[in-house]
Amino acid sequence: MMGQLKRFILSILNYIRHKKSYSQDGEDVALLGFYEGVKHYKGFYVDIGAHHPVRFSNTHLFYKLGWRGINIDPTPGSMKAFRFWRLRDINLEIGIGAQNDTLKFFCFNDPALNTFDAQVAQQRNTGKPYKVIREVEIPIRPLIDVLIEHLPKGQVIDFISIDVEGLDLEVLQSNDWQKWSPKFVLVEDHEFQIEQLEKSKIYVFLKSQGYRISAVLKRTIIYQKIVN
Repeated sequence: MMGQLKRFILSILNYIRHKKSYSQDGEDVALLGFYEGVKHYKGFYVDIGAHHPVRFSNTHLFYKLGWRGINIDPTPGSMKAFRFWRLRDINLEIGIGAQNDTLKFFCFNDPALNTFDAQVAQQRNTGKPYKVIREVEIPIRPLIDVLIEHLPKGQVIDFISIDVEGLDLEVLQSNDWQKWSPKFVLVEDHEFQIEQLEKSKIYVFLKSQGYRISAVLKRTIIYQKIVN
């Protein structure tokens, strides 16, 4: 399995070099490779920790191809840009978590680093070059509740992208995987090691939900639903 993964990573990197990417590490182009040969397909995504409609976006490339979806980010004011650039999308300025609650949100001088995770915030708050510039209380909701309220009736989710800087597992656990089981899940995972997969709580959780690894990027793992 390790040899297959490494060969696949090399093929993905070669593919990315020849395509225009908006993601931080080529996640969008890597995922698009799975849709090669499927002409004019316009799917649906859910982007949690969307950050910006273009910068570091895992969904902007798909939006340009006619896709649409739901963008979610708790950063105050973040949805102003989404409402301008993503007219077809549903844009929500909220946090996602295990239960309805209010959490302290750490805002950095680079919004891509914003996080609910106090430990991650402390590690990054070095002042060189990144620092926390404010702390705000933000309401959070489970993903299941947000999808019940905002997902169009009968809509199939093609992929979910999760990048919430530290609480990605909690976001995954807040979904109803029996009701919404997208073909692909993109998730940032700092515990992930190819040689020791079981050390990753995210890997263990998604495996239990019927997913396997399909691609490994620098920070993000792409999981694919196993179809029996």
